[in-house]
Amino acid sequence: MACNYGCSLGNPVSHTGYDAEVQTDLGFSGIKFMAKKLRCSALVFDRIHVFDWNQLRRGKTIEQIYQKKTQLEHILLRPDTYVGSTEHQLQEMWVFDEAKGQMVYRKIDYVPALYKIFDEILVNAADNSKRDSKMDLIEVNIDRQLNCISVLNNGQGIPVQIHKEHKCYVPELIFGHLLTSDNYDDNEKKVTGGRNGYGAKLTNVFSKKFIIETVDKSSKKKFTQVFERNMNHKNAPVVTDCTSKEYTKVTFWPDFPRFGMTGLDNDICSLLMKRVYDIAASTAKHIKVALNGKQLPIRSFEDYCRFFLKTAGDDSSPCIYEKCSDRWEVAFSLSDGNFSQVSFVNSINTIKGGTHVSHVSDQVVEAILKVVKGKNRGGIDIKPAHVRNHLWVFINCLVENPAFDSQTKETLTTKQAKFGSSCELSDKTIKQVMKSGIVETILDWVKAKQKVDLSKQLRASKTQGRVNGIPKLDDANDAGGRHSQDCTLILTEGDSAKSLAVAGVSVVGRDKYGVFPLKGKVLNVRDANFKQVTGNAEISNLLQIMGLDLKRQYDSTAGLRYGSIMLMTDQDPDGSHIKGLLINLIHYWWPSLAQMNGFLKEFITPIVKVWKEGKKSDDRQHETSFFTLQEYQAWKERTDGGRGWKSKYYKGLGTSTAKEAKEYFREIENHEIKFRWNSDQDGEAIDLAFNKKRADDRKAGSGPSWYQSGQVEDR
Repeated sequence: MACNYGCSLGNPVSHTGYDAEVQTDLGFSGIKFMAKKLRCSALVFDRIHVFDWNQLRRGKTIEQIYQKKTQLEHILLRPDTYVGSTEHQLQEMWVFDEAKGQMVYRKIDYVPALYKIFDEILVNAADNSKRDSKMDLIEVNIDRQLNCISVLNNGQGIPVQIHKEHKCYVPELIFGHLLTSDNYDDNEKKVTGGRNGYGAKLTNVFSKKFIIETVDKSSKKKFTQVFERNMNHKNAPVVTDCTSKEYTKVTFWPDFPRFGMTGLDNDICSLLMKRVYDIAASTAKHIKVALNGKQLPIRSFEDYCRFFLKTAGDDSSPCIYEKCSDRWEVAFSLSDGNFSQVSFVNSINTIKGGTHVSHVSDQVVEAILKVVKGKNRGGIDIKPAHVRNHLWVFINCLVENPAFDSQTKETLTTKQAKFGSSCELSDKTIKQVMKSGIVETILDWVKAKQKVDLSKQLRASKTQGRVNGIPKLDDANDAGGRHSQDCTLILTEGDSAKSLAVAGVSVVGRDKYGVFPLKGKVLNVRDANFKQVTGNAEISNLLQIMGLDLKRQYDSTAGLRYGSIMLMTDQDPDGSHIKGLLINLIHYWWPSLAQMNGFLKEFITPIVKVWKEGKKSDDRQHETSFFTLQEYQAWKERTDGGRGWKSKYYKGLGTSTAKEAKEYFREIENHEIKFRWNSDQDGEAIDLAFNKKRADDRKAGSGPSWYQSGQVEDR
């Protein structure tokens, strides 16, 4: 047998013209279909490594398939490489709450690329302070009405001269020509943020309009130039005589459609304002930083650390500050049980840390570990990560010619030997950290862990009939009987969610559905030993209700009191965490059950409902439910912001009424999501998420595809 291109049994060939995007859309059935189209055996076709996709896209020319882009076109086409993602992201971050006048840690919806182009201009202003010691002002204006941002510094202006080689003014070269920089000489040791020749040009590229103004004292000239349409159009520069003080000012109007936005919203503004506070902290003390016409109260890094800790919600948190040298400032405090860091390299906010954070924190961890181990002889093994989890580290440093993981500069990768300096903590600072309460906190954690280790052994339940003695359990009538495989146990987040579930179950009947409320988050069994797990009352109750046996691996649900588990939690981070911990429990102890499609389910409720009012107050017309914020936002864009519609936001399960619960269960097929096991990668992803020993690996991890629909996202 042979296909049109000469492959035969036992002799598969490699066709040319491979198109990766087409191939990824084909499953096994697609491959068989293509084999049929090419008159090629499906068996042989499966073994072909590369396919001639050009034959499958006959309408395209060679020129259409193989393209070359200019650098500007490439930046706009593949922005992730240069400024990060242009997609909306929901992430918990520190931001500045303008109404409260303080830092808050909350979930925001923001676009990393927009944040980055603002940061490029801000870091440019900070860099100028290192070139000009007389510079003493940075002014930032974020205009939400005009949807524009301006950054001004009163340092040395840019030379208003024609560049002899490139035949244009220097300001135009710097801000309007890609890959121009004064930081290319690696033999010159600089402690600025710029390095690769993109910087401010990226802001220009992603702006509808971009204006550069500068006054050059040496030539007594003022330069102004306007760029438009993503740097594709530049107006002729305007150069005038000027004897006023030097300054450089950049004003830009972001190209919001490229970021999926219509303007500056509350979330992005709160993040940008926090970044202005960062600049006030990471520049020299004599530099005043103003935001929207008001000077910030932060005049030093120590002020910033204390301001940060104070607004974090605990005025009693210690702030142990030390200025180790002209290039290193550090501060230490206690975390909430997870390692936290706020760090700056040459005024760049390294939100993911890097080698500089390790350089500083390792010194403290080593000293604390020695003391804690001395006070815990004969106890459990305490590792550096256990100590680090209780630290909050602040770092402001200057590093020579810094290298980062990417153009977004979230992680410093420069080796310590190339910092150009080192941070040596004094004995006084280390002693103050020891007296801050961190030693006692770690020892308390050790005692709690050892107490759990000594918990009594859990006895696996063998009950198949009725279960008694478990408070708040509403057992299904058929649970433990011959129809138990058809039963579903609904696990709810607390009593209020149970009330909602019970109201809904009244519609479908108690024969097949049981309800049990969880008191809180389930123990992470992956990092607990056998005694820890078996001594946990919540897990003990769950094993008895389900009829699960720790010593058994299941190839079916036969013998269990319920054939499936449905998770019913709030649509917030805590609810997601609870779901994850329950999935983790089942996968860790009974992986075969986790791999059974449909054994684990989720009951979803709307995040938002919209409707139009009828003639009566309780008459809702055209009522629509949205299960993700993305769907709701897309709907708002289609309906002029939802004008003329009423809406209700469901913060948690407790927001839904008993009447709504009954409506949900009447259409249970629209609210029940069955979890599907795809491959061993799903198990790897669960281990990555809940194995504390793999904290460093989590940066590269990816979650499993749990939902059969492939469209429902966990909120």
